[in-house]
Amino acid sequence: MTSPPSSFTLTVETRRGSACLHLSGDLDHDTGDTVVEQAEQCLTGNFGLRDLRLDCAELTFCDSVGISSLLMIHRRTTAHSVRLHLDNQPPFLRRLLDITGIQRFFTQPQTAQQAE
Repeated sequence: MTSPPSSFTLTVETRRGSACLHLSGDLDHDTGDTVVEQAEQCLTGNFGLRDLRLDCAELTFCDSVGISSLLMIHRRTTAHSVRLHLDNQPPFLRRLLDITGIQRFFTQPQTAQQAE
């Protein structure tokens, strides 16, 4: 696994039935593989996982490799029958997902039961 630059941080929080990856910094060619690998660890290491959340509140940049990483995570969550959520999308990310037409892969309404 390649170590991401120090300007990027990724922390993982797990709860019953869900995991959340908190992303901070740039999601790009230097960090995309790290995010995909961590998501894969969550998918294979948490029996009963129903939801994988990527908290993007502190994301500052996303390039084409970052978008590709998000799509790879989507493919893997779908294969594991896990719902993928992109929470707290900054305006630049929301715009990028809208322009590329892939926003629909990442917007799943959260119900009160899922929030627990």
